[in-house]
Amino acid sequence: MKGYMYILKCNDGSYYTGSTKYLQKRLQQHQNGEGANHTKKRLPVKLLYYEQYNRIDTAFYREKQVQGWSRAKKEALMRGDLDALPGLSMAYRDIGASSASAHSDVPNPEALEG
Repeated sequence: MKGYMYILKCNDGSYYTGSTKYLQKRLQQHQNGEGANHTKKRLPVKLLYYEQYNRIDTAFYREKQVQGWSRAKKEALMRGDLDALPGLSMAYRDIGASSASAHSDVPNPEALEG
């Protein structure tokens, strides 16, 4: 079954990253205040970006990966600047944990226009 990883922009300018099997239904739930606590307090929301996967568990894994990214890295992904992603790979949780720089291999996402 298909799955989607998506990024919403909330009314306060914050981003929300989620995953779902049914993208349009989930977006409607967010708009109706039936989504996550983060979005229901920051309505309305706008879909900025999504990726489609063949399996929901892959979309969920991608959601968790992207949730750990900085705002700058999420914005690079959304504008399709994939070359910038490795340079933005330090997650907030990793800052101060090590003096070594972190690098990760980022898969080429299947970005679809909505």
